[in-house]
Amino acid sequence: MKNNSLSFRTMYVFLAAVFALALQWNTAVAKNEPKSGFVSDVLGQLDRVKGQIVSLEGAVPQDKFNWRPMEGVRSISEVYLHIADGLYIFANAAGLKSPFDNKVLFDEKTRDVRTTDKAKIAEELNTAFDWTKAAVAKLTDADLEKKVEFFGMKMTVRNVLITLLNHTHEHLGQSIAYARSNGVVPPWTAKEQEEMKKNASKK
Repeated sequence: MKNNSLSFRTMYVFLAAVFALALQWNTAVAKNEPKSGFVSDVLGQLDRVKGQIVSLEGAVPQDKFNWRPMEGVRSISEVYLHIADGLYIFANAAGLKSPFDNKVLFDEKTRDVRTTDKAKIAEELNTAFDWTKAAVAKLTDADLEKKVEFFGMKMTVRNVLITLLNHTHEHLGQSIAYARSNGVVPPWTAKEQEEMKKNASKK
């Protein structure tokens, strides 16, 4: 009887420990994983567009960063800086409180021309994307439904994030056109073309 009691006590302690570990693991996962499928989708989109923009920026020669198709429109460097600032602008609109206020971010006369150094611009792009992803990951389903005002319009935080992605992709497309106008093939396209050549040579 005494041995049975000891075995039961040992089993109880073991199961309690397993339960405690499982609870800790689930709590850790809950903290690290976004609570919304929509938020997960946004983070995935940000990862993808970040990879394309940063790799394209890296492929453009430094001596082309002042190039613009005509007077009165942004140059190559200015577009990349505008992409970085745009992430903060939309984050502010969503109530995420970026490191910069809108008064600074909307001053294009100083913001867009602050540097033409491709290394510094790459750093700013990486910093902006990484900060935005970390901020978005903290949003809950309830946060997404909150109403905010942006450019005089009432919209949900969800809508702000959709518009953020649209804006970023729009200027990715602009950057692709700029790069190709200067003889630069987007790195992901160059990779696909190289793989096609290799496959064709094997036939």
